[in-house]
Formats: sequence, C-alpha cells, structure tokens
Amino acid sequence: MKFKTTYKHILKSVVVLLLLHSTGLSYAQGIIATAKLDSNSILIGEQRRLELKVQFRADNGKHLSVRFPEITDTLRKEVEVVSQSKIDTIINKNDPLQFTLTKTLYITSFDSGYWALAPFKFTVNNDTNGVFTDPLLLQVSTVAVDTTQAIKEIKGVYEQTYTFIDWLKDNMYVVYIALAAILMIIIVIVYVRKYRKVKPPVVIIEAPKVPPHIIALGKLEQLKGEKLWQEGKLKLYYSSLTDILREYIENRFKIQALEQTTDEILYGFRNVAIDDESKTKLKQVLGLADLVKFAKEQPMANENEGSLNNVYDFVNGTKKDDTDSKGKKA
Repeated sequence: MKFKTTYKHILKSVVVLLLLHSTGLSYAQGIIATAKLDSNSILIGEQRRLELKVQFRADNGKHLSVRFPEITDTLRKEVEVVSQSKIDTIINKNDPLQFTLTKTLYITSFDSGYWALAPFKFTVNNDTNGVFTDPLLLQVSTVAVDTTQAIKEIKGVYEQTYTFIDWLKDNMYVVYIALAAILMIIIVIVYVRKYRKVKPPVVIIEAPKVPPHIIALGKLEQLKGEKLWQEGKLKLYYSSLTDILREYIENRFKIQALEQTTDEILYGFRNVAIDDESKTKLKQVLGLADLVKFAKEQPMANENEGSLNNVYDFVNGTKKDDTDSKGKKA
C-alpha cells in the first residue's frame, strides 16, 4: 500500500479547504448548518463520528422544509462512510419554535494523508442555493513500525472459563422457550382434564427438513457457476461465500454466525467438537474475507479457489448425517 503524506499534498489539501471555506455559507433565512468531527485526526482504519446539524426557528407560523444532503458510502474516494443514523429532531423546551435536526455519520479511511471534506448542502423549501456547512479537514496517519524489532507471532485466542451462569446468559432464549413450553403443557393438561372429549386421532405428516449441509453445498455450486472473482467482483464473491458459510454454521451448530464478527464466531467454536483441520480452514476463509471486504486486499487466483475449496471441506467435514450427497470441489 502506498501512502500519500507529502508536504506538497498537505499544501494542496489546505488550499482546497480554504477555497471550499470561501464558498460555504452557514447562514441563510435564519438557518444555521454545521458539520463537526469528534476529532480531525485518525490512525489508518480507525473510525470517527461526524455530526451534521441544522438549527432554525419557525417564526410567524412559516412552513420550513429542510432536506439533508444525500450521502452515499463515500464522502470522497479516500474517505468511506461506515454507517449513518436517522435524522433526530430536538425541540427547545424553553422555546418551542426553536428546532434542531441532527444526523450522525461514522467515517473511516485506509489512505493516509490530509483529506478535505467539502461543505454539506442543506436544501430549504426547494431553494437551489441551499445552506452550506463549513468544510472540514481530516488527517489520516499510519502506524509507526519499529523495524529494529523482530516480527512477533500473533497471540492465540484466550481461553476463558465457561460457567453454568455464562451458559444461561448465552442461552436465555432456550430457558424462556423451555419455561413457555412447560407452561403450555400445564395449560393443555388442565384443559384436557376439564373438557376431555374423545376425538379421532389426527395424523400430521411433515415434509422432511433439508439438512444444512445439502443447502450449503447447493449454494456453493451456484456461487462457483457465477464466476464472480474471475470477473473481478472480489468483494461480492467473498461476501456471498462467507454468507453461505455463516448460514451453514448457524443451522448446523446453532451459533448466531450471521450476526457475529470473525473473532466471535471462532470463539463460539471453543466448546464445539470439530477437528483442528476444519477450524484452520474456517479461520482462513473468514480472515481472508475480512481483508478483502474491509482492507481492499487483492488475493491471488489460487487463494480465491482455495477459499471455495476450504468451505466445501469444512461443510463435508462437519456435516451431521452420512448421506450419499457429496460436494464437488472447484
């Protein structure tokens, strides 16, 4: 990765910021628009909170329509938007005609340098001139590396004691379901004893459920046929691959993998009896997928094929039943 922090680049960003500042208008029709970062400097990959705020007073019963700027997943190519909240409305309790609208963004950057953020435009009553915030300047710094020190191995997962109380906290929904089931059984018993009538037995035939590994292997075959990584769609490829893997883990092991991070998923396998090879392949696929999705990693072709094969092997190596259905490797 190449970093762009040079004096020439810093000077250019400052000049752009000054030009943007000269064009930004914070006041119009008694409306004040502001944009504020909780900090103007971050380390590469860190997140910062950006608050957009507009304040106005509805005098003399005038109707005001304020539209926030349309924000996509980037503020500029070097600055990404991780998430954004809904618009929150606050009414001044001492002055019911005084309104404040706020929206919070969480931003990050994986490119070091000084990045000027253009003023945000708020549209008032469809006025094309709009109301602008002041521009912002975000400094993104790299992590200093001591090249005199030897590279250390990554520490393993810390094994924490797991008590019955911990199990109850992790499985409260199971306890609630069990209590609800017991209560329902008691209600049914009381009802049957009180209103017992002889009725012909009802036979219900349920269709057999499809095993989780059959579903996963079918989706892997479909993903392989789409040839996403061969067309350069790496992020979509690894997102689809890990979604299939997470869905299989959730259906097979009852681990809430669809809502957890990689570290949380690996930690969830601490009490699951699977072989070390399967754990290693699971860690490889999830780790490489995180690098592709969040750090813009560009894996080699053999790594892309290997990740698909590792998911095949993980599913076949941990499936619950011994059916004749076999997964095909890429």
